[in-house]
Amino acid sequence: MRTVTDLPHTIKEYEHVWINARDGTRLAARIWLPISAEDEPVPAVLEYIPYRKRDLTAVRDSMNHNYLAGHGFACVRVDIRGTGDSEGVLRDEYLEIEQADAEDVLAWIAEQPWCTGKVGMMGISWGAFAALQVAARRPPALHGIVIASFTDDRYSDDMHFMGGCLLSDNLAESGTMFAHSTCPPDPALVGERWRDMWLERLNGIDLWLENWLRHQRRGDYWRHGSVCEDYSAICCPVFAVSGWADGYSNAVLRLLRHLDVPKKGLIGPWSHKYPHLGKPGPAIGFLQEVVRWFDHWLRDGTNETAADADEPVLRIWMQDSVPPSTAYEERPGRWVGEPSWPSPHVREDFHRLGPHRIAQLDDEVPRQELTVESPLSVGQFAGKWCSYNAPPDLPYDQREEDGGSLVFDSDVLAERCEILGSPELDLEVSVDKPVAMIAARISDVQSDGRATRVTYGLLNLTHRDGHEEPAPLEPGECYRVRVALNGAAQSFPAGHRIRLSLSTSYWPLAWPPPEPVRLSVYTGTSGIVLPIRPIAEDDEVSLRPFDDPEFAEPLRTTELEPSEQRWTVSRDMVNYKSALEVRKGLGVARFEEIDLDVARRTHENYGWLADDFESVTGESTWTMGFRRGDWHVRTVTRTLLECTRTDFIVHAELDAYEGEHRAVSRNWQVTIPRDLV
Repeated sequence: MRTVTDLPHTIKEYEHVWINARDGTRLAARIWLPISAEDEPVPAVLEYIPYRKRDLTAVRDSMNHNYLAGHGFACVRVDIRGTGDSEGVLRDEYLEIEQADAEDVLAWIAEQPWCTGKVGMMGISWGAFAALQVAARRPPALHGIVIASFTDDRYSDDMHFMGGCLLSDNLAESGTMFAHSTCPPDPALVGERWRDMWLERLNGIDLWLENWLRHQRRGDYWRHGSVCEDYSAICCPVFAVSGWADGYSNAVLRLLRHLDVPKKGLIGPWSHKYPHLGKPGPAIGFLQEVVRWFDHWLRDGTNETAADADEPVLRIWMQDSVPPSTAYEERPGRWVGEPSWPSPHVREDFHRLGPHRIAQLDDEVPRQELTVESPLSVGQFAGKWCSYNAPPDLPYDQREEDGGSLVFDSDVLAERCEILGSPELDLEVSVDKPVAMIAARISDVQSDGRATRVTYGLLNLTHRDGHEEPAPLEPGECYRVRVALNGAAQSFPAGHRIRLSLSTSYWPLAWPPPEPVRLSVYTGTSGIVLPIRPIAEDDEVSLRPFDDPEFAEPLRTTELEPSEQRWTVSRDMVNYKSALEVRKGLGVARFEEIDLDVARRTHENYGWLADDFESVTGESTWTMGFRRGDWHVRTVTRTLLECTRTDFIVHAELDAYEGEHRAVSRNWQVTIPRDLV
């Protein structure tokens, strides 16, 4: 990993430029240009996100956009309406107005004298969502996108719901955006209007968690912005990227399956980070790959290597076995390539489930009822739905989790076995309650018994026939259900076992059912489909190696207070109160060039009492502060989610301070019926 200071093009930067949206709202942009672009126009690359271009993403922006501009692109980084230094209010994610604004920005860029008229979009997370959603609208200036950590399906495969189960990241993300959408613009850029703009945000925001909880089944709210509704709408080339430790790796495989455009996929070992900054490692020279991609698709095909027929459509990191840990610096493994997806190299092997074992392929297995009623403690070592590289947020040793689960082990492997793709369960089940869930995990079990989770999947059984019209279960009735697990690329060594674990709760990764459930699984008629990739010893021989990671010189900051990362599981054996406490204090950083101090800290707490399913609570609290000389503002936001058997109850607080004066204080309390969740 190295900082590059000797770039092919000399750069000039415009720190603050206004771009007018169609309704007159002004959007704030930061622009990096090759100086030569004033005489010789260049293609442009847009990154469009709500995370404050002047401070919160400024260091990363300086590394990425200076690098791309130094390789001959005009780079434009825009704050979404209602965030950073842009005007307006951000009331929810991926709204129609947000996408219309992006089209206006693209048109503005294409018309600039320094631009050839060809524009690409790149981004990670929200920026990738934005690029993919805008691509489906086919703006004429957009000629290619590079997207990392995204989804094509906002209901089924995002941080809100998984298999119809409510994820705790739904609460965590609402807390994150509650904090970010209520921050002020910088007076140094917007002038005396900063206070009016800030008050408009503080008084105009909606409670995002309420919006999300009022839509507990798949409907038009989630279909909007879900490009899976019509993949054919996308007509520009797509480079799709994610990591196995990220929550968004499945969408890469789906895009490669469904898009009928030039496309490329890349999945590494990384968490929710760009691959040149990726952890767990190895990180790669991702910005070089971005340059290759945009050189080809934005410069009339002048770089033919980016579309070389010998390049695999998909490159993935086949992960070797590792002991369980909540964090890894590196994940051992190797790069493998696939010519297409689905891959002609992957076969699907169906193994029946026997009494606590995964049977061999040809084994006959009698039908037998096995039951489980999991305690609420199953899931406390599950880690985050999405690792944000805030260790320790990866799953820990699964043996304690497996103690409250139905467990099926394979025979000891006689030789190495590798999977690539999404395992799937085909189960015959019955339950004793009308609302129930299944949490399914596959683990790599070492000879000493330690179990490392490889992949998992959730299914709200009321959604067994789809997410649009869930239906309660009839206690005692048998159902056939399919449970899809997240995609994985994993090597299981000889001497290890493959384990399938099934539980009826997985808290706090997912919100539990309204009451404890006893689940019956029937052997013989139930099984697991494993996507087996036969081992090819020459996998890496034909692959072009990635360059080492590099980027432009980062913006200079000074750490005034250190960051804090803490993840604590506790259990009081007197009153049986348990909790998972997550602290992600990012300390205080000074941005030297603009004389600005920025403070951020967040605290999440997930609690429960014994096996009382109505006692579960989740809480997210954020503090954001900005200081320059006598100017000092901060916001404190808190969101608490509780439940009964019939309802979700949301409490939220917002306090905004100018100096020591509390400028705005707002409170919410909302009760929302549980919709078979």
